[in-house]
Amino acid sequence: MNAIAEKVRQEIITAIEKDQLVLPTLPEVALKVREVADDPDADIDKLTNVIGNDAALSARIIRVANSPLLRASRSIEDLRTALMRLGIQYTCNIATGLAMEQMFQATSDLVDMRMREVWSRSSEIAGISYVLCKHYTRLRPDQATLAGLVHKIGVLPILTYAEEHPALLKDSFTLDTVIEQLQGQLGDLILKTWNFPEELAHIPSQHLDFDRNIPKADYADVVTVAMLQSYAGSKSAMAQVDLSNVKAFGRLGLDPDTEGTESEDLNEEMEAAMALLL
Repeated sequence: MNAIAEKVRQEIITAIEKDQLVLPTLPEVALKVREVADDPDADIDKLTNVIGNDAALSARIIRVANSPLLRASRSIEDLRTALMRLGIQYTCNIATGLAMEQMFQATSDLVDMRMREVWSRSSEIAGISYVLCKHYTRLRPDQATLAGLVHKIGVLPILTYAEEHPALLKDSFTLDTVIEQLQGQLGDLILKTWNFPEELAHIPSQHLDFDRNIPKADYADVVTVAMLQSYAGSKSAMAQVDLSNVKAFGRLGLDPDTEGTESEDLNEEMEAAMALLL
């Protein structure tokens, strides 16, 4: 790491330690939805009332319920029926993910562009995670989707910091270096602050640990493989990773030497899953 990047890194770490770095907060509707999901006495009517106050989110939830991914026999047009089809926990994860999109915006054009790029990539990885989880694990696809959406959440406070330090914003190499070094640590801190479940709380750091030794596949494994598949064939450093050294593939029962997914049907499913988040 060059001297400038190290200086910025130390400034951000110091700001975290002194509670001077403003961490992003979940949108209000996402907080209310998760509050309902955590309430053992909550029901569909209560969740309908919360989501129903957000017309845009309501429309997107109805679209999710009508997705070919769920292989529904008939179309749904009202929110309550959509929530009954999805269930409270599924709705909680999908609604949280969809509501997060508004966080990836900024006043500076440069920062706004970077944030939208992060969200776009995260949405793609979330879609791939959904399908990988459904076909290669016994984990929950909705939870894997949320894991994909939050895996780079640690980038947000770094870009917010850069927005207040124009010199860093113009030095893309240094900014990229700082992001690479800190996004995992910051992401874990944010998800801990948001009270995310333990199985998701360390996704930002764990998905980049290709040498992890665990007994069976977890959500970080799913995101790791989804991320590497997303970057395959690009100019990103992630496209240069030696997949034979990435243990997540073995735990998912996938051959790292096989380009992408073997089935055309899976590719179609991935596209459908990605479309839900757009």
